[in-house]
Amino acid sequence: MDLEAVRTFAAVADAGQFQKAAADLSITQQAVSKRIATLERALGVRLFTRAPRGVELTIDGQAFLPHARELLRVAERAGASVRPGRRPLRVDVIASRSAQSSLMRGFHRAHPEIDLGVMMLLDIETAVTAIGSGAIDASFRAVAAPGRPLPEGIESVRVLDEPLELLTGPAHALADARSVTVAQLAGHRIWMPGIAPGTEWGAYYDDLVAEFGLTIEVTGPNFGSDALLDTIADTPALATFMGEHSRLIWPDGHGLRRIPVTDPTPVYPHSLLWHRDNPHPALATLRTHLAATTAGHDAVGTWVPGWVVPD
Repeated sequence: MDLEAVRTFAAVADAGQFQKAAADLSITQQAVSKRIATLERALGVRLFTRAPRGVELTIDGQAFLPHARELLRVAERAGASVRPGRRPLRVDVIASRSAQSSLMRGFHRAHPEIDLGVMMLLDIETAVTAIGSGAIDASFRAVAAPGRPLPEGIESVRVLDEPLELLTGPAHALADARSVTVAQLAGHRIWMPGIAPGTEWGAYYDDLVAEFGLTIEVTGPNFGSDALLDTIADTPALATFMGEHSRLIWPDGHGLRRIPVTDPTPVYPHSLLWHRDNPHPALATLRTHLAATTAGHDAVGTWVPGWVVPD
């Protein structure tokens, strides 16, 4: 159904005259007549009858009018859902308590006027596909995963190098250390059931294991961060990695320790990805905000996999 014809029908119904409806729509009276005739042919009914001072709705016109108005409302909502500046800025983060989420919370505090839609996709391939299709506007990822350069049109900028910390329970052998070197972690069981094969963070930890001879176990179901923290607190033989900027909360009785890792410090390189042709005006605001509020990247004393796109 021709929405312009439907819009014209509603305008005539409101105005009661073709001439006034034409003025309201900034078109000619002849165009109004043509659109109404087209709509009547499509519906197979007469919508108006002539009246002494213009036109009146027929019984069929009266029945069609509320549906016509609903059609126009739906069309407006559909357009607004994708129109830059009218729909939310849609950004993908890895997890709700990750450093990426913290970056977006900081952006929201700085720009509360910008409507945000935050989602969590599984891996970089899914995220890049969503960016290319316009399903999302941006994603925080470590780029590029081995053998997978970014597709044409996808841009990226390094925004945050996040140091890893070791998280242990109070009875762990390293619990009282003020810091630990990567070499000291050899032989200790590091449990990370949330690592998904084929993801860029899975590739990151694979390379960390290969580089320093660590033992990272991914066995068992992933029941979420609360279950992970409970297990680490109660199991002296287990520890896990977490990002320095991750915001996790646990009961006082857990006695968990967050211990910096040094010599070198493994850092997780967060980059922002977007499509160069994305017209959403808030995307540029996000990029400017991140450039102004995140620190630079000092490679001295740190480690990232060789496949990470350089700063």
